[in-house]
Amino acid sequence: MDWRDQGILLSSRRHGESAAIIEVFTREHGRHAGVVRGGASRKIAPILQPGAQLDVVWRARLEDHIGSYTVEPLRSRAAMALSDRQALAGLNAVTALLVFALPEREGHPVLYARSEALLDLLGDQDLWPLAYLQWELALLEEAGFGLDLSTCAVLGHGANDLSYVSPRTGRAVSRAGAGDWADRLLPLPPCLMGHGPAPDHEIAEGFRTTGHFLREHLAPAMGNKPLPEARQRFVDAFARRSAPT
Repeated sequence: MDWRDQGILLSSRRHGESAAIIEVFTREHGRHAGVVRGGASRKIAPILQPGAQLDVVWRARLEDHIGSYTVEPLRSRAAMALSDRQALAGLNAVTALLVFALPEREGHPVLYARSEALLDLLGDQDLWPLAYLQWELALLEEAGFGLDLSTCAVLGHGANDLSYVSPRTGRAVSRAGAGDWADRLLPLPPCLMGHGPAPDHEIAEGFRTTGHFLREHLAPAMGNKPLPEARQRFVDAFARRSAPT
């Protein structure tokens, strides 16, 4: 069996003396592992950096075998990430969450397109934080835990000033609908709904909300595995950079 696809390198680890086992998030075949012969060599190892865009050919005798990869680099994102600590933290958060959340060998073409577009913005600090926040929303949606930010869960379609999110249902709540329960709800900054200029403090509020659903809804569905620490490292790096001096 064999197929050819494009994908984003998520992880690479040494296998034996000279090979490497890589995981690639591919356009058509989802998250898929395989062995790269000579993947630990000086020639190939520099190509196998997380975030790299690859053209891959996968081959195996049987479909359920791990199989082997032949890889060709399309573009590297390592230089961009290594030149900026926040960019590196963002790249690590994306790749770690994809490994964490995606089942193996299951296609997610919409999320793939969003992920490739996000990583192509790496290093653009004006666009990246908001793009990453919107990507976390897309990841939750793809995993079956999407937020419903269209109407107030309490007062319905006629309610204005959506300001909160229910931590239990993921539905929006207006300021009037929240009432005395406001302090038990999560923030719903305008940028989470795609509105406004998205200042840093709003993006930070958005991270608080998406983080709750990643941690309290997605992680339990993954067998209560802890959320990858790389995600919190990125959020902390963003908070440090955006803090007033």
